[in-house]
Amino acid sequence: MNSTPVLITTTGPDKPGVSSVLFAALARQGVEVLDIEQVVIRGQLVLGVLVAVDDDAEALQEAVEQAMAAVSMNVDVRIGEAIGTDPFAPGRRGSTHVLVLLGRPVTARAFTEVARRLAAAGANIDSIRSVADYPVTGLEVHVSVAHDTDEADAELRSILADVPSRGGLDVSIERSGLARRAKRLVVFDVDSTLIQGEVIEMLAAYVGVEQQVCDITEAAMRGELNFTESLRRRVALLEGLPETVLDEVADAIELTPGARTTVRTLKRLGFRCGVVSGGFTRIIDRLVSDLGLDFAVANDLEVVDGKLTGRVVGEIVDRPGKAAALRRFASGYGIPIEQCVAVGDGANDIDMLSAAGMGIAFNAKPALREVADAALSYPYLDAVLFLLGVTRAEVEAADAADGMPLLRP
Repeated sequence: MNSTPVLITTTGPDKPGVSSVLFAALARQGVEVLDIEQVVIRGQLVLGVLVAVDDDAEALQEAVEQAMAAVSMNVDVRIGEAIGTDPFAPGRRGSTHVLVLLGRPVTARAFTEVARRLAAAGANIDSIRSVADYPVTGLEVHVSVAHDTDEADAELRSILADVPSRGGLDVSIERSGLARRAKRLVVFDVDSTLIQGEVIEMLAAYVGVEQQVCDITEAAMRGELNFTESLRRRVALLEGLPETVLDEVADAIELTPGARTTVRTLKRLGFRCGVVSGGFTRIIDRLVSDLGLDFAVANDLEVVDGKLTGRVVGEIVDRPGKAAALRRFASGYGIPIEQCVAVGDGANDIDMLSAAGMGIAFNAKPALREVADAALSYPYLDAVLFLLGVTRAEVEAADAADGMPLLRP
């Protein structure tokens, strides 16, 4: 006997017993359950069940409608061809890509623009879930393209490339599947990423050479100096600075909002977390201890008789050096580079972000945004968690289980 597919969609206020009543009615009809999806949005339930019935589909419909009326729920029942094509496909086809949209707020206009572009590329939105309502609004959108090829992937990224500038949204695109959930190591740049501001400028302020340091930094950003040369020139201006100033600056450092939450959550998930910085070890060591980081590499300032000599000793952690350090730490922990995430803000981070399986540009310069897999425009480092599929609700539940207060205004 041929089975008839029946799609049942129940909507109404979420309350205990709705699923129990529905499935009791289905059980009495002897149906086979093929698929189920449920979502609750602000207390409103949407429950969809696809079943196969061998006998009277109309009798099933009547039984379901009566059962749902008894608990004051709306129900829509569609039989056979009214469902759509291929109702008995062997399992749901998984989505090919996952988009994370972040905004403050996510406006209807901005989301409409994303949806329009996806439709124009022949991509279907399969499901949407909220991943954050603080400090930004985050939506995780699962989509499917007809043919999951490198060309289709490139097209999808291309059509959404200018959404951040036009729609005010940060958009991250990753292929779905196990690889997305296999990240195991995260490395952060320090200055203007893990912490607010630039340490060398804070040091320069003590000797009145802050403007000169900034000028050299700007020259390096314009490509007139490489990082190594710019660092040596800036450090030379610090000659004679008392060693004790390093501790004073370390005490004055402010973490980027969300930094502590990000590291704490990643550590709970078993990630290895560390920093690779063009800054200075004396400052970095304090962060390593404070945040419980697993690894760190930075530059060493030479100190003689309690004063800075204006020189850096040892190998300078420059742009290639950052990528080399990432690979070294990943290898040491036995983690494939594809399962590593790098977060940074400047041109000095280009090689590191390019080497990592996922490179995230954080309030970054245009040159870095161009090579990054995702770019964050809001000054909250915990947005990195949302890109990795961790939700704000999960973060707060874990904090609450550890007896920590809810960190919201």
